[in-house]
Formats: sequence, C-alpha cells, structure tokens
Amino acid sequence: MSEPTQQVAVSCPACSPDLETVHEVLAPGDTLTVRCTECDHTHKTRIEEEEEVERTVIVSQDGESFKTHVNAPPTERVAVGEEFIVDAPEALLTVRITSLDLGNEQRAESAPVEDVETFWTRAVDNVTVPVTLNPKDGTHDGTRSVDFLLPGDHEFVVGEMVELGDEEFTVKSIRLRSDAVGPGTDMDQLRYDGDDAIAKDIKRVYGDDETSDAWSAW
Repeated sequence: MSEPTQQVAVSCPACSPDLETVHEVLAPGDTLTVRCTECDHTHKTRIEEEEEVERTVIVSQDGESFKTHVNAPPTERVAVGEEFIVDAPEALLTVRITSLDLGNEQRAESAPVEDVETFWTRAVDNVTVPVTLNPKDGTHDGTRSVDFLLPGDHEFVVGEMVELGDEEFTVKSIRLRSDAVGPGTDMDQLRYDGDDAIAKDIKRVYGDDETSDAWSAW
C-alpha cells in the first residue's frame, strides 16, 4: 500500500501569491519541491518553523509539587484556565494553568509565552475531591469528611445520589475552584438541582449521608 501524499499549505507564485493554498510535496528536504493543487504549478519553497523557547512549569498534585519544563512557540498566547500536556520524568500529565509568573513578582491572566517566566499549574488527570457528609436529619454531630481520588472529568450533579466505594450520599451543593472553567463556573457554589460540575473544577462537595441511615438502624 502506498503512503499518502504529504501536503503543505504555502502560497503559489502562479495562482495565489498572497494566500496559502494546498500543495503536494513532490520532493522533501530543507527546500521542498511542491505542486499546487489549484493550478498544478510546480515550484520550490521552504517551510519556516517557528523556534520554541523553554519555560519552567511548576506542577501541583495532591498537596505536593515538582518542577519541570515545557517548550512552546514564543508568540503563542496562553491564559489561566488553559490545559496542556506535560511530559515530565515523573509522569505524562495534563495540567491546568493556575497562574502565569512574568518575573519581578508580576502575575498575569494572559500573556505570550515569551513574556512568561514560570507556569504555575495543577494536574487534572486524576484529582482528589473532598466530600463533606451531613446526617440526613440535619444535625451536625455526625458530620464527616471523605476524600475521593477520581478522574478529572468525573461528574457530580446537585440532587443526584452518588455511590463511591462504600459511601452513598445525595449531593446538596458543590463549591467550585477559582480556576474552574466552562458554563456555570462563574459562581462560587452550585446549589440547585441539576447543577453539575466535573471533579477537576471542584473544591468540595457537600452531601446528605445516605450511608449513615443504614448504620443508625442498628
């Protein structure tokens, strides 16, 4: 089976000198020989690859942190809340930007990579979600807290029953992280039935402890 023809987007001196069109690569190399798919004109061209710069990344995960590095185009604009993959010796992780350090104690919500000195991030592949469980009778004597390690996209919905391990509870409200993204995340806390959030956006879940009913029956 023949390999698919490589294609590149470059301007064509014959039919499109100002706009890029799709070209087939006839001969690879530092200087490519290409043929325009619009007019069949054959010519040579060079693909200039933008140089990348190395930047420090601090990754926070379950209360611990480590330092690694990432390479990115200097003119690429980045912002708090965006996610990217870090290939570090510790692990291959998806991280979310929590702060952009520009140096000299300056922080920004958005900036070109070349202006950023350090990316502060947290791992969002798997996250710990603290859950506060209250007895259904409304008393606080039996209130307890349980931590669950969950995939970052695990969903909680206010008003729905949840079973995790040996625990069973009904979600009453969800407190969101300050860097939560997506619809509805402009609020600090979700309280209405049907409101939902995923684990990586959640600071804490509050629920009615359904498990405690079984214990109190004895």
